[in-house]
Parts: sequence; structure tokens; C-alpha cells
Amino acid sequence: MKKYILAIDQGTSSTKTILFDELGQAVSKGSVDLKTNYFDNGFVEQNPEDIYQNVLDSVRICLNNFSNQGLQFTNIVSCGISNQRETFVLWDKDGKAVAPAVVWACKRSINVCTDLIEKGQNDFIKQKTGLLLDPYFSGTKLLWLIQNDAELKEKVENGEVYFGTVDCWLLYKLTNGTHFKTDYTNASRTLLFNIHTLKWDTEILEKWGLSNLNLPHACPSSHDFGAFDLSQILNDNSTISIPITALIGDSHAATFGEGCFEKGTTKVTLGTGSSIMMNIGSEAVLSNSGMLTTICWSTENRVDYALEGAIVSCGSTIEWLKNELQLFSNVVETAAMATAIADNAGVYLIPAFSGLGAPHWQMSRKASIEGMTFGTTKNHIVRAALESIPYQIKDVVEAMAKDMQAPLKSISVNGGMTQNKFVIHYLADLLGIPLNRQQNPDVSALGAAYLSGLKSGVYSSIEQLSNLVKNQTEQVLANLLNELPSNGYLGWKEKITKE
Repeated sequence: MKKYILAIDQGTSSTKTILFDELGQAVSKGSVDLKTNYFDNGFVEQNPEDIYQNVLDSVRICLNNFSNQGLQFTNIVSCGISNQRETFVLWDKDGKAVAPAVVWACKRSINVCTDLIEKGQNDFIKQKTGLLLDPYFSGTKLLWLIQNDAELKEKVENGEVYFGTVDCWLLYKLTNGTHFKTDYTNASRTLLFNIHTLKWDTEILEKWGLSNLNLPHACPSSHDFGAFDLSQILNDNSTISIPITALIGDSHAATFGEGCFEKGTTKVTLGTGSSIMMNIGSEAVLSNSGMLTTICWSTENRVDYALEGAIVSCGSTIEWLKNELQLFSNVVETAAMATAIADNAGVYLIPAFSGLGAPHWQMSRKASIEGMTFGTTKNHIVRAALESIPYQIKDVVEAMAKDMQAPLKSISVNGGMTQNKFVIHYLADLLGIPLNRQQNPDVSALGAAYLSGLKSGVYSSIEQLSNLVKNQTEQVLANLLNELPSNGYLGWKEKITKE
């Protein structure tokens, strides 16, 4: 009997559901867009029930496509879920949400963070969680909700409120309220979880007045999380259920899907922004170079940690050039525009449209284009924008190598910007090593499927998965440009460090 694994990849803007076979090949897909509410004051919210229904709709499409191929639901062995990180939901004992889902991109807790930093809590939090006090993470936005809603605060103090990231909320709903669990990766993004003890940190909870908050049981990413009752999807009296055997945050899932199983292996996602995650092995190394320390992925007998650097503006920079400056009509034109000139002629675009992320953490900095003359053309500006992506990634990679006191072993790339030949080859040139690129673009879903299959017995070991990944990976070699222009990265470093 051929075996299949259902992978649900619940993202900020949509949910993708994919059925993979034993070789990691996608045989059926379903995707449905998800509404996100962006407000002028920087608040970002979603409706918790919309997230759940979005998942059901996506799974339904995937299963229908699967069934239409003559394939049987009984051959689906297990299910894995990857999810948008840091977004969280609050609900009551009846499973009813008591607040909107507060999305990772929401900036409502800037003042909360500033207050906690002024109280000297940043190092305290970093030592326990590996994170910084920043609105990006769940905990400070939870504090904002409590500070601004007296009724919610009272419910929390009375032990009536359940807290969970999106994976936990989905598990609770898909198992009809019978399982209240999360995994270590999602827990590690809340500011409430001790990455050394793998427990919710009682000292943080007490200090922040959250001791009576109901928190899910934290488990390895590959674990028995309960069963998904398909009657919710099939709308009949079906008794088919699928074991849920993996939960994991999407960036972590992508790292696993890319085969980052050894210390020093790294994945780079080039999308709207960029997430760079390096496996650092079984010990949590705290960064002195502006990186975050997080849990990379885990099985029931192994926990791997990671250093992570988040870049705020990647593909969004190129979209801005297209939409606002109208320098080209289609993003695919940009690679040819960049290679039509010999170098950037001293033009640099600093893409601090929403500040600069790792390793600089200059949240108040603004974007700028520098070094222009009357000889500057739109090709120079486009090239400067494209170059800013590899330059930022190299900044993070250098910081990671400094923290690890060792070079990176390999880098795997994924995301929409990997289709830009100039960016990807310039990055390979700049880093001086080949880049690995998967044939399957849905690496977050694939990582969730692999972890699920490890628990359900589809895969016997990490070694087997490593061979699968190698068979599906191509290398992007350097030397598109023969040699890097002399006014490249050193010029960037000079601009980026300028106050």
C-alpha cells in the first residue's frame, strides 16, 4: 500500500494543504487565501474562526483533488501542521475566542517593550528565551491586551483564558477540543518559554502577571498530538480520522524540509522579507552579534537549536520599485537590468522601509538611496536594490559564523526571490560557496510532512530523510559575474554602519 502524508501549511495570507507521497513528491494541493486586517496604527489582526475555516476549506480542496485521482483517504497515514509563527489566539473553556488573533506583524506593543527594557528585563528575557524584547513576539502583545481590557485581565487572573499559537488553536479545533498542545518551536517564539528547560518559565509568568494563564503542553515537533476527524471536512458520517504527528513553526519547518540536520547547515528564505536559520546543534548558544537563539526542530529523542536572523525587506523592496517608482512593469525584468551594467557605480539602496532587522536592529532607521549622480540610471537603482538582498544576508551569515566561531557548512535557499538569477548568483559569489535549492518550492509543508512521517513510521530515520533531500536538491554555483565588483560589499558596509 502506498502511503501519503497530509501537510497543512497555515500562513499569514493563505493556507496551503499538500498531500505528499513517501518520496516527498506532492500529489495533491489545495490553497485558500486568508484575510488579514491591517490598521493605520500598526495593529494587525485576524479572526480566529476565519483561520480555522480557512484550513478546513484548504484541506477540503486538497482531499477532493486527491479523491478525483482515484486515491483512497485510508492511505493517508498521518498529518503535519506548519504555521505562521508568533500569531496567537485566546479562548475560553468552551473553545470560543475571547479576542482577535494578534498577528506576528502587529506593532501594538512597542511601548510595552520599551517599558520592560527600561525596567532592565531585556537580558533576563534573552537568557531564558533566546529572544529580544520586541513586538514581533507574542508575549508583549498579550500584555498589551491585558493592560487595555479590564474584563480580559480579570478572566486571565481567574484562570479562565487559554493561550495558544496558531498550531495550538488548530489542534484544539481539529481534535474537537480534546488536545491542548503545542510544540517547542512555537512555544519558543512567545517570550514565555525557557529554551533550556523546555518548560514554560514560571519566573517570567509570575513577573508578568500570567501565572494563571492556561498554557498548552509543550511537546517535540514530531509527536502524537491527537487525531483529525475528517467528518469536519467530508460533511458525512465518515469515521475516518488522521493522526496528527507533527506541529512546527513555518520557518523551522522549512529548515527541516531543506535538510538542515547537522550543526552549521543553514536555510535562507527569500520572500517578502528573509528568514535565515542555522542549525547550531544540541546546545543553545546565545548570540553576541544580534542573532536570536531558538529551537530549530525536535523529535522525541533529539532537540536541535538554531541561530536566526530576520531581514525585514527583501522582495518587498523590489515590489516598491515596481509599484511606487515604476522602474519596470514586471519583476522578472530586474535580473536583465542589473546585468546590463558592469556594477552599481557607487549607488546603494538601504532598504530600511520598516527599519533594519538582524544583525543591526535599527528600528528607527529610514530607507535611503545613496551615491547617485547625473550618470545614475534606473538600472543602477534596480541593481542596488537587488544587491541589498545578498548584502543583508551576508551580514547575518557573518554574525552567525562569529557567534559559532566556525564557518557555515552549507546554505539552502527557498522563496520567490530565488527565481531571480542575479540575486541568487550574486549571493553565491558573495558567500563564496554553492547554494542548495530544492526542486519542491513548498518546503515548509514538506518539513511538516517529514516530521509527521518520522513519528508515523513512513520514515525510519533522519539519515533516510537526508538522502531524500539530496536527491531533490540542485546546486546554484557562483561565478555568474566572474569576479565581484570592487565597490560592492565593502561599500555597503560603509553605508550601513553610518549613523
